[in-house]
Amino acid sequence: MKGGAEARLDRLLAMIPWIVAHDGPTVEAVCERFGCSPTDLARDIELLYLCGLHPFTPDLLIEAGIVDGRVFVQYAEYLSRPLRLTPAEGLALVASASTLLASPGTDPEGPLARGLAKLAKTIGSGDVEVDLGTVDNELLSFLQTATEGPTQVEITYYAYGRDTTTVRCVEPGGLFNSGGAWYLAAYCHLANAQRLFRVDRVLGARSLDLPRTQPLTPLGPDELRPGHGGWTMRLRIDASAAWVREQYPLERVEQHLDGSLEVTILVNEWPWLDRLLLRLGPAVQVLSAPPEWPGRLSTAQRIRSRYTEDERSFD
Repeated sequence: MKGGAEARLDRLLAMIPWIVAHDGPTVEAVCERFGCSPTDLARDIELLYLCGLHPFTPDLLIEAGIVDGRVFVQYAEYLSRPLRLTPAEGLALVASASTLLASPGTDPEGPLARGLAKLAKTIGSGDVEVDLGTVDNELLSFLQTATEGPTQVEITYYAYGRDTTTVRCVEPGGLFNSGGAWYLAAYCHLANAQRLFRVDRVLGARSLDLPRTQPLTPLGPDELRPGHGGWTMRLRIDASAAWVREQYPLERVEQHLDGSLEVTILVNEWPWLDRLLLRLGPAVQVLSAPPEWPGRLSTAQRIRSRYTEDERSFD
């Protein structure tokens, strides 16, 4: 969940290029676009005076101010010089800029978007794409507003791990992105506990005439670990399936001389683990599992029974 200094930093990063591109917009226009008060804006502008590079001489600082109700920002001299990036730095910048463009209030056709398009073309022939999940901008804006509102919200949510859709009454606390996806931190009355919801799996949302009843405990990327509150399992994976270490979050990885891996993985939903084991097939061996685990054949047997029923229907 973003709040305080982190939320302020996000606002500043989105605000600066927009102000520069509009050559002195009014205080009212800036506040309306970025959802802040004139007092907050004045504090942000004061903060910009301290932004620059060591040794913080005037030519290395950003110039900003509010004159006759209009906001002006001038980049420091060093920002006007071409920046040389390594491919890794360029890709990281593309990912960060794409995340920022998905934030409410950012101009999708402004200088940041144009610069991102040029950078992506330079480092990847225009084929670089960063996917933050398919999130509707209206939904994202609604949830952002709801985090600061006084009432509860009803969401229709698809749980990937359990492959179920539920309607939940939640008290939104904040939005943040991690690992290429947007998350909503909220108190869930269905679970009677704090929960994280992937926004691209929220199928619908609406405000309720119910006041908030619970204080929100901030949640963040640490709570995104697949095994948060779940189980630990140890697997032996053949060299032919070594791609697992690149595609799945693993707690511990040990590589053997034959190229096989011995990994420790955290699990909080058995259907998710079943899908992984079925995908790996004979290339995986379960070395240790908690007693709660229903067994690797549980999903395979259900799928096989469905095929058997389909075959019988043709007799």
